[in-house]
Amino acid sequence: MRLDKFLSLAKISRKEMKQKLRLRQIVIDGQPARSLSQNVDSGLQSINLEGKPLKHLAHRYFLMNKPAGAVTANSDAEKLTVLDLLAPEDFNDQLYAIGRLDRDTCGLLLITDNGPLGFQLLHPQYHIAKTYYVEVNGPLDSAATNAFQQGIIFLDGTRCKPAQLQIHTTNPEHSTASVTISEGKFHQVKKMFLAVGVKVTYLKRTHFGEFQLDPNLTEGSYRPLNPSELEIIKSYLEQTW
Repeated sequence: MRLDKFLSLAKISRKEMKQKLRLRQIVIDGQPARSLSQNVDSGLQSINLEGKPLKHLAHRYFLMNKPAGAVTANSDAEKLTVLDLLAPEDFNDQLYAIGRLDRDTCGLLLITDNGPLGFQLLHPQYHIAKTYYVEVNGPLDSAATNAFQQGIIFLDGTRCKPAQLQIHTTNPEHSTASVTISEGKFHQVKKMFLAVGVKVTYLKRTHFGEFQLDPNLTEGSYRPLNPSELEIIKSYLEQTW
């Protein structure tokens, strides 16, 4: 959560927050706070005010292997959502998925109740790479690889940023590949392959930045982030944005 919201939970007035910030009396992991808008988590960081530790309920972070058929939404009157897959003891009404996966796409999805984190991880400033395993209904060749490297152009004139296409297998009726992109336009991966003449028949996200899909997670299952993954979260909390 934002530092100012965190401090408000400790009954610190806005005026006092600004004063303590100016006097460098708000210290996070040994360093004076930069801004009242910075993202913090007392479960991952030590937060001190005038030398005294402050601690509230820590944020929750989960890594899910999203199944095809579930929608990336907090609620839906008719369809299964990714939050419906959480056990009651893990659920709270502040949880949300970071970014979206289409209903028919499976794979890595981060879920948290740290409000600003998703905005930060999806902000263009960071250009976080996302990698997908793809199956298509036709051949792929070096021309497709070059088109992805140059930046695919959709029919409406929209140009994608350069992407990396790695072809695994190819034949006239079925090919497999991995593609890495650094943006998230609507149905982007599917449209990119259509632009080179093939249709995506299976799509799974395997990587999101430094996070990777846990091979031990079956579709529809999830787990809390492990210590090394929490360190990745912490590294983002420490960055200015």
